[in-house]
This record gives sequence, C-alpha cells and structure tokens, in this order.
Amino acid sequence: MISVHGDPAAEIGKEEAGGQNVYVRQVGEALSRQGWHVDMFTRLADANQPTIVQHNDTCRTIRIAAGPQTFIPRDELFEYLPTFVQGFLKFQRQSGIQYPAIHTNYWLSSWVGMQLKKLLSVPQIHTYHSLGAVKYQAISAVPLIASMRLDVEKMVLETADRIVATSPQEKEHMRSLVSAKGMIDIIPCGTDIQHFGSVSRAEGRQKLGIAPDEKVVLYVGRFDPRKGIETLVRAIGHSQLKESGKLRLIIGGGSRPGQSDGLERERIENIVHELGLQSFTEFPGRLSPAVLPTYFGAADVCVVPSHYEPFGLVAIEAMACRTPVIASDVGGLQYTVRSEETGLLVPPKDELAFAAAIDRVLLNSSWQQELGQGARKHVEEKFSWEGVARQLADLYLQLIAESESAKSTPVSA
Repeated sequence: MISVHGDPAAEIGKEEAGGQNVYVRQVGEALSRQGWHVDMFTRLADANQPTIVQHNDTCRTIRIAAGPQTFIPRDELFEYLPTFVQGFLKFQRQSGIQYPAIHTNYWLSSWVGMQLKKLLSVPQIHTYHSLGAVKYQAISAVPLIASMRLDVEKMVLETADRIVATSPQEKEHMRSLVSAKGMIDIIPCGTDIQHFGSVSRAEGRQKLGIAPDEKVVLYVGRFDPRKGIETLVRAIGHSQLKESGKLRLIIGGGSRPGQSDGLERERIENIVHELGLQSFTEFPGRLSPAVLPTYFGAADVCVVPSHYEPFGLVAIEAMACRTPVIASDVGGLQYTVRSEETGLLVPPKDELAFAAAIDRVLLNSSWQQELGQGARKHVEEKFSWEGVARQLADLYLQLIAESESAKSTPVSA
C-alpha cells in the first residue's frame, strides 16, 4: 500500500493526518490478520522518526526519504515523487521482495503507482480519498498544483487496474467529473466495531464529568475550513437550547499554532466568543483513538458539517457508538448516514438547517435513542474493517490472477 502524505503510523489529528491515515493503517492490519503480508509506504517527514514501524508480525509502515525530512503541505509534495519512486525501488531491491499488487491512496500516490505499474508490471488498485474536481468547486483559492492534480486523477482512473470508490456518490462523481473510462468497484471504508461502541453513555459521561441531563453536541476532526466547523458553531448560536444551561458543545481535534489548522482553530474560537458560546464550548484538543469511544459514547449527537466528504469516517465511528449523526447532505455522507434512521442529513453550510436538526434530536430523547440503535445496527451490517479487508482481498486476488495469466500467455506474432 502506498500513502505518500498520509502516514499510517502518524498520530491521528495532527495537521493533514485524518481519515486516509486511518484507512490505510486499518486496512493493512485487517489484511495482515487474514494472512497477507502488508508493507505500507509513506514519506519520511521527520528525521527523528524510525524508518520502519512494525505494527505486527506481517504489517509495517516503511518511510521513504523524499525531499526535506520535515512536514510539507500535500500541495507542495509533487516535485519529490520521482525521488519517492526511486526510494521504493531501492527498498524492494535491497529487501528482495516482489510485491504482486500495489494499492495507492490519494492522487500523489497514484502518480507513484502509475510509474511502478510500468516499471514492475504489477496491477495497481487506487483509492482517491478526495477528488480534485469536487474539492476545487468548493474553494475560492485554487492551488497552483490543481491542473496537475486533475490530469493525474483522470489518468489513473483510465489506466489503473481497478479504482475503489468508497460510496456510490463518489463513483458518480468520478464518472461525471473525471472520466467515463476505467473500472470502478465500490468498497466502503470501515471502523473497529469492537472498539467503537465499547463505552456506554453513563460510563462516558462519568469519565468526562458530564451530568446525565446535559445535552452534548460533538464535533471530531481536523481544523480546516472545508470541515464546516463554523456552520456548526453558528447553528449552536441559533439553538433553542442555547440559554438552557444544559447544552455543551465539544469541538475535538488537534492543531498546531501558526500552521493552517492552528489558524483555523483561532478563527473558530473567535466565532465562539463573538456569539457568546464560550461558557459551554470546550476544545479538548486531539482526541486519541483510545479516548474517542468515550467522547462518542457521552454525546447525544455527533455533527459532521463538512462542505464535502468522499466517505466520512467520523460518521461511522460515532454511529458504531450508538450516537446519531447530523451531517451535510453531500458525497459519501449520503451513503453512510441514513436520514431519519441513523441521524439526519441537511444542506451543507446551512446553519439554520443544522440548528433545527440538532434541536430536533436533542429535544426528543426517545427518538435520539432509537436513532442511536439504528446507527449501531447499520454499521455492524456494512462497515466493519474485517469485512472491508475481505472485499479488498478478493479484488487483489482477482487482479493478481489476471496479471499472472496475462504474463504467461504467449503473444502471437
């Protein structure tokens, strides 16, 4: 597996470390439990980091030196990809390993994978995680790398042995915005259904010091304007419960002072103060995977107000914890959240619609519990990592067999 900027061994919640990192790590470990040997390649972004992190006997993260050994924003990484390719080939040569398939993640890795596909004659499977054609519609300042990204995303769709879309909505975007060519399978992201759901509401609230009668609204994710945190904060400003003394807003996520995520956190904190919400709003910082079930379990509702999400991993983590999700009616969230059954879908960037949806759930505790039970059942049926890994494993085996068959078939003159 290749994830150039999304280090599977990274601390989740740091700048540009989110759902992709979780996906690669969890898929890799789940595949290893099913008998695969999985090497996950990423870029060495810190000279003090180990170059190899062994997650278990048959799954490891391998960090390749490509460019300065420091954090580099993803939009500035393209020039270092040829060096990454050479580093990968050197590692393969020195270790004596012949990888029968390569699964690339995000457009940067897709470029690496396309070079390796040509050089090594191995099948390439690709997961986008985010489509430039969708992303650039939602932002005003388009980066200089945009045209290159769009070209690469079109090329990989048309040349990879298989594209893995994580939702029907993502597949539809690929077809309508990228290319009508190429092979696409739908295999969703997953979550650890033993870990998420392990903490009851009463236990979670006791651990966090939250009273039984408080109404808790939770956000978990990066500080990024596209995540729509401002919409959530302004929605809380319109809530009927704003003056009740029983409302608590928790905005969980890490940030680095002076970096883009730190600046966004400061902006959100300023809005909280502007609206007079500071007395019941808290910023606990990065929430580690170990404590996330406690926060999800303690919450009455989890809000995912993103402007766009190709999948929305936080949504299924929350639902696995029996917590209803109120999410933007966009992208993969339309697939993961069943409106009126596991939560509610509302128009993105619509603070009044979010306010109405939040109040609707918080003011009806019996329906909130009914949604929570429906959410847990939905995740158990569709989104376990073991099930996701089994689907990917079947795809890998099919493509490896087709590749081997093609190599052994004589070419007629």
